[in-house]
Amino acid sequence: MSTATRSSAPAPARDIPPDTPPRMTGRQKLVLTLLLGAQFMIAVDFSILNVALPVVGEGLGFSLGGLQWIATAFALAAAGFTLLLGRVGDLLGRKRVFLVGMAVLGASSLLGGLATSPEMLLTARVLQGLATAAVTPAGLALLTTAFPEGALRDRALGLNGALMSAGFTAGAILGGLLTDLLSWRWAFFINVPVAALVLVLAPSLIRDARPARRPRLDVPGAASVTGGLLLLVFGMNNGHSSGWADPVTLGTLVAGAAALVAFWFIEKNADAPLVPVTILRRRTVVWGNAAGLIAFLTETSLVFLLTLYLQEVLDYTPLATGLAFGVLGLGTVVGGTLGGRTVSRIGSRAAILTGGVVQAVATALLVTLGTSGSWIWLVLAATFVGGVGNMLMITGFMVTATSGLPDAEQGLATGLATMTQQVGITMGIPVMSAVATARMAPDDVLPGVTLAIGINAALVLVGALLAFRFLPARPARR
Repeated sequence: MSTATRSSAPAPARDIPPDTPPRMTGRQKLVLTLLLGAQFMIAVDFSILNVALPVVGEGLGFSLGGLQWIATAFALAAAGFTLLLGRVGDLLGRKRVFLVGMAVLGASSLLGGLATSPEMLLTARVLQGLATAAVTPAGLALLTTAFPEGALRDRALGLNGALMSAGFTAGAILGGLLTDLLSWRWAFFINVPVAALVLVLAPSLIRDARPARRPRLDVPGAASVTGGLLLLVFGMNNGHSSGWADPVTLGTLVAGAAALVAFWFIEKNADAPLVPVTILRRRTVVWGNAAGLIAFLTETSLVFLLTLYLQEVLDYTPLATGLAFGVLGLGTVVGGTLGGRTVSRIGSRAAILTGGVVQAVATALLVTLGTSGSWIWLVLAATFVGGVGNMLMITGFMVTATSGLPDAEQGLATGLATMTQQVGITMGIPVMSAVATARMAPDDVLPGVTLAIGINAALVLVGALLAFRFLPARPARR
């Protein structure tokens, strides 16, 4: 056979395994890095001031009772306006809402760092909360539309959940370090260059399809759901500080519930509803978000309960407490890294159950905590394992709550998921604080802490089992 004949023979075809996982393009990696960085910064803002509150109060003249408003002002705006601004992103363009939110976040962080009075700081915190309500659902919607439904999206959402959760832990550590080494003002200033970098890079990297026709905004629906969420979040925070029998607490909780009931009826009859009732009837949306609510409520409140344990029982400093929670942050990063692959292999329904059981067992072990300093090893091991389980549950929740919907409704889906996340974070501490306080003695917080931890573990397990029972079974994706 001649050389020409040999060279013209076709090369043998190589067999490509059918289950080879898809790979991200270079552009997708850049978009993912940018959006994850923005979401991580948002998560840090939730907790970065917590350990610095007493120092902030002394510096600006807050009363002891007024300190809670530094956190509450942020939570009210973030939870109350998330659903509305998520839908606005669907209508006006998520990229536009994302960029405006990042600009507001940078400006409000600068204002907070330069604050000279309580009023100036609280204004900055409200604006930071509004920026969070815009950036988080818009960023998540841009993330889900940048990746097709399947393994790549699962992986992206898993990493997003890991960095969001790690951001809460990093915020506590970073807040302590910045306050001790520099000033509490750097807890605000650190956002400014990050926001500026995102604003420079995002316009050229992020692509977003704007709707061909811009429907009218459902103003009655927007007013009722935003007002209802604001009242509920305020009522829960007021219950934590003033008591659950306080008339203001009861009044705002009842009014908030009534506003949300009114929202349901408004949406049923609206021509262009803010949240179509058909979406609220989807089992994936309802039970996916229910699982997410439990996951965020329990893990956030566990951090609060263990903070009480470490500082009041083991006499840890705020900075040492934040560093101890670094192990929890590591667990959430591991869980998020595994979460996307786990969902792709066994399905989001099974991932929620697996993660919930792991988190519940790890949390239940903490009921045995005692007063000796050696118990810190159980805290570290259980929070690491529980963090992995929690992140599997959160990844399963995010994939479930955003799957099966067209791109045009991704802002709505991510707005609902983000609202669930923020309401869960807001609810966790007041609810578990009430449980713990009921069992605490004036000089012994441990019985109350362990009781609340046991209820926390039971809540995770029940939530995971219910989600598994009522979510539709779907084949695992490979």
